[in-house]
Amino acid sequence: MKRIVIGLILAAIASPGFSQNEKSDSKLGAGDTVRVTVFQQADLTGEARISEKGTIAMPLIGEVKVAGMTQGEAAKHIAGELKKGKYLNNPQVTVALTTLRSRQVAVLGQVAHPGRFPLDDSARITDVIAAAGGIAATGADVVTVIRNGESQKVELTKNFNLQNGDTVYVDRAPVFYVYGEVPRGGAYRLEPNMTVMQAIVAGGGITPRGSDRRLKLRRTGPDGKVVETDAKPQDVVQADDVIFVKEALF
Repeated sequence: MKRIVIGLILAAIASPGFSQNEKSDSKLGAGDTVRVTVFQQADLTGEARISEKGTIAMPLIGEVKVAGMTQGEAAKHIAGELKKGKYLNNPQVTVALTTLRSRQVAVLGQVAHPGRFPLDDSARITDVIAAAGGIAATGADVVTVIRNGESQKVELTKNFNLQNGDTVYVDRAPVFYVYGEVPRGGAYRLEPNMTVMQAIVAGGGITPRGSDRRLKLRRTGPDGKVVETDAKPQDVVQADDVIFVKEALF
């Protein structure tokens, strides 16, 4: 009984088209790296990178085209070539994708590590953004997806499947600026209906030298001119507002 069970396990592992990779339905492409295993044939087992021609170099049979095939289809094709060349009577081959390079998307904009990233079968925007280190503090919740020269806005909360060659651009979120008597002056993400006091809290609050009665707000008008006014803690902040906390008068 024990021998029968072991035999069944070995047969399943070695059968053509079997893949230990859960994404066995993925189509292989140029740039991908695969591991080809020929059962009980160590000389024919190893890793290979798929060339720009869509082929891999195999001992005995030379260049074999595998691009456009699933891992199972590639294994069956290689087994057929080995059998056709009369090198093995009943070759048992597996092909496993080890490095994905053929399908990629570019992630740019307000992310920690912009660049190109592999696109696995999930093809979700949130996955590729996570691979890029996540959205920066000034990044928006809406991204721009560029495909074949056309762009569209996509909310991160919505299900949107990416395709090979897409570019995901994380837009800059609306920001405001706070300076003066605050511990951490600088630019901060603007939240809906944020008040001046909430904006100051984002910068660490008012220092002991500052006063909530001496707040200035600089805002660019429709004509492009910057207007400075006195601000109240409950005033609503707009994008690109500059809030300045002045020293208290003693």
